[in-house]
Amino acid sequence: MWRTLFVAALLVLAGCATHAPGTEADDDRSAAHRALTSEGTPDRPNPWGEGELTVAINNTANESRNFRPLVSDALAFWSNNSTRFAGFPLSYELAPNASNPDVIIEFVDSIESCADVAEPAGCAPYVTGGQVSRPITIEVVGSYDNASTRLILKHELGHTLGLNHTARPQSVMAPTSQLRTLPRPNATQRDLPWADANFTVYLDAGRTDDPAATREQVRRALDYYADGANGTVPENVSFRFTDNRSAADVVVEFTDDLPCRTGDSGSCGRVRGNDPDGDGALERYDHLRVTLSDIDTEAVGWHVGYWLGYGFGFEADAEWPAPFRNATYEERREAWWR
Repeated sequence: MWRTLFVAALLVLAGCATHAPGTEADDDRSAAHRALTSEGTPDRPNPWGEGELTVAINNTANESRNFRPLVSDALAFWSNNSTRFAGFPLSYELAPNASNPDVIIEFVDSIESCADVAEPAGCAPYVTGGQVSRPITIEVVGSYDNASTRLILKHELGHTLGLNHTARPQSVMAPTSQLRTLPRPNATQRDLPWADANFTVYLDAGRTDDPAATREQVRRALDYYADGANGTVPENVSFRFTDNRSAADVVVEFTDDLPCRTGDSGSCGRVRGNDPDGDGALERYDHLRVTLSDIDTEAVGWHVGYWLGYGFGFEADAEWPAPFRNATYEERREAWWR
């Protein structure tokens, strides 16, 4: 049996500014302020008007997690590099419970809005000059791992120094980065490995001898799982056919040659999804492709039913419902769904 996992890298906005570069908040800077020194360093004044900022921490995302070392690392980065990349020296005093800070770093479960960006990992004001209304707040989603959280913090702090998404260093200020979350349960460890229990199914039965009978076989498999598959899947699962292959959650297709092997009739299953914590195992599925070749029409439902189990995260033989465990040639062609 061919089982292939497609790991999709999670590409997330590493942060955005509440005022985008090029808006009115940025346009009043003189040409001299946008110039570079002979060494390629920005030549512009400190928008804060002072050389040291007090930074506090507000953690509403995960009270058991200590974010202070990560914030300290990010602040140390800009203390050592603000002159080189922002054009002025700056240092920080980290006082997590400060009563009158210049900057508050707030760790949150999610960011509701940030410059019309979908699902940002962080958000900060874009500080370019003039009067700064203190304290400013930087929001950071608190569910990323340590390395990703450090990157998000550096990125957002860069915005508070007047750096936009084209600024150096691009390893920090690029608008998107590959981020990893804290460890999450793998798809095979979840009762439902999908984000939604309502599935759309595309059936490509045009190459079969009896498309109507083939569709009925597939429907039997879908109904079996919609009824709970003998208690092996959640009760709220549903399926409906769609004519839009590209938008379907499940695709059932028939080919002359199987992508997983050659020379025999049979079937293959492949799942696709995402791996946000970067552990090499998918945490959620978003697509199941079932491929059949040279299968008797009476056995189509059994093969589709087997691979639906794979799509629900079954791994060991004992996890599949009884009809799919060591079924004989004849049993695959009988009314197994009864």
